[in-house]
Amino acid sequence: MTHDPHATYSSPLALRYASRAMQETFSERARALVWRDLWIALAECQRELGLAISAEQIAQMKTAREDVDFARVAELERELRHDVMAHVHAYGEKAPLAKPILHLGATSCYVADGADQILIKRGLEILRARIVAAARELAEFCRAQADLPVLGFTHFQPAQPTTLGKRATLWLQDLLVDLEEIERAAARLPFRGVKGTTGTQASFLQLFGGDHAKVRELERRVTERMGFARAVAVSGQTYPRKWDGIVLAAVAGIGQSAAKFAIDVRLMAHRKELEEPFGSRQIGSSAMPYKRNPMRSERIGALSRYLLHLAPNALDTAANQWLERTLDDSANRRITIPEAFLAADAILLLVRDVAAGLVPYPKVIERHLRAELPFMAAEEILLGAVQAGGDRQDLHERLRVHSHEAGARVKTGDGVNDLIERISADPAFASIRARLSELSDPQRFVGRAPQQVREFLAEVADPALAARADLVVPAGEVRV
Repeated sequence: MTHDPHATYSSPLALRYASRAMQETFSERARALVWRDLWIALAECQRELGLAISAEQIAQMKTAREDVDFARVAELERELRHDVMAHVHAYGEKAPLAKPILHLGATSCYVADGADQILIKRGLEILRARIVAAARELAEFCRAQADLPVLGFTHFQPAQPTTLGKRATLWLQDLLVDLEEIERAAARLPFRGVKGTTGTQASFLQLFGGDHAKVRELERRVTERMGFARAVAVSGQTYPRKWDGIVLAAVAGIGQSAAKFAIDVRLMAHRKELEEPFGSRQIGSSAMPYKRNPMRSERIGALSRYLLHLAPNALDTAANQWLERTLDDSANRRITIPEAFLAADAILLLVRDVAAGLVPYPKVIERHLRAELPFMAAEEILLGAVQAGGDRQDLHERLRVHSHEAGARVKTGDGVNDLIERISADPAFASIRARLSELSDPQRFVGRAPQQVREFLAEVADPALAARADLVVPAGEVRV
C-alpha cells in the first residue's frame, strides 16, 4: 500500500515553515551519519593509541558510512528496544569486519549526546547566517528612513517624535545582540567527550591497561576530531544538561527580538503608517476582501511565542537530572531541541522577508504627526513668544486655554487639531505668527534621532555585518 503523507501528522514547522537546510540538519539521516562519524573517530583514535584495531576495520566503517538501512534499524529497535544498539547492529551488518570493535568502551551517550552537540553547532551556524541576512535588510531600512519624522509613543500614548529609521534601529540592535549570543553559545559549547558509562572513563582505563595519560589523550583527540575546542571537564553519563538551557536561551532570544519587531509592525499597520509585503494575489480575509492583514508579522508572533516557551523546558530538564543521569530527558529533548531550531529558523526567514519589503506611508505618518504636534510645539511657541517680548504667565494661560479647547474638538468634535490656527488668531502671539510654521516643524522635535541612526549604523551595525560578509546564507523561503 502506498503511504499517503497526508494521512498522518507532520509538524507544521517541517511542513510549512522551516527551511530544508534546518530540517536536514536535525533529520534522522544526519543524526545517523554523525553517530557513524563518532564511531569512526573513536576507533581511529583508539588505533592510534595502540588498541588492536586494524586499518581494514576502519576502512570498512568508512566505506559503509552512508549506507544506512533505516528499515533494518527500525526492525532491530523493535526487537532490542534500544535505538543506539539498533544502529550499532545495523552498522555492523554493513561493516562486518568492524563489528567486534564498534562502540568499544563507549556508552550510548557517547554518540547520542555527541551527535546532539554537533547538530546543535550546525544549527547555530544556520541561525547565525539567518540573523545576518535579516539584519542586513533592517540596516538598509534604517538608512533609508533615518530622517522621516514619526510620532513617538510611550505606553502607546503619543509622545515626543522620533524617526522611522530610529525606531527600526531598536529592532536591528536586538538582532545584533542575538547574533552575539548565538556566536557565544556556539563558541562555548563543549563536547561531552569520551567519558564512559557514568563519566568516570573506567571502561577506557581498562582498555588502556590503567594508562590514565592515554585515556586523556584519547578524549583530546576525539574532541578535536569532532570539531570542538574542549570537552566538559567532568560529566555524569550525559553532558550537563545545563548547556541545553544556555543554548536554548540564546535561540529563544531570537523569538523575543522578532516578536517585538512584529508587534511594532502590526501596531503601525493598524495606523496605516507601515505595511509588511503583500502579494498581488494575496487574500487578507476569506470574508472581507478589503483586508490587508499583517499575517507574516502575526506568524512571527505565533512562532516566537512557541519558541519562548521551549527555553524554560530545557531548564526544567537540567534541574531534574538525578545523580549521574535519568532517562526522562530523552524523549523531551528529541522534541524540544530540534523544534526550537526549526522555529527560530522559520522566524528569521519571516523577519528577513518582512524587513526586505516594508512599505512606509509618509503622508499618513505626517498626518498623524501633525495631528499631535501642535500640543508638543506649545513649549517652543511659548518660549519664542516670550523671547519676542511677551509676558510668560499671560502667554502660558492663553496656551492652556487654547490647548484644552483644541483637545476638546479633537475628542468630541470633528477630530481636527486646530491649536496652531487658534494661536495664530490670538493677538498675544502676533509677534511670532510668521514663525508658527517653523516652530511646529516636525524636524525640530526629533532631537538627534537622524544622527543616532547614522552613528549606530557606522559604529555598530555596519562593522558587525561587514565582519561577517563571507557568511553563506542557506537557501530558504517563506512558503505560505
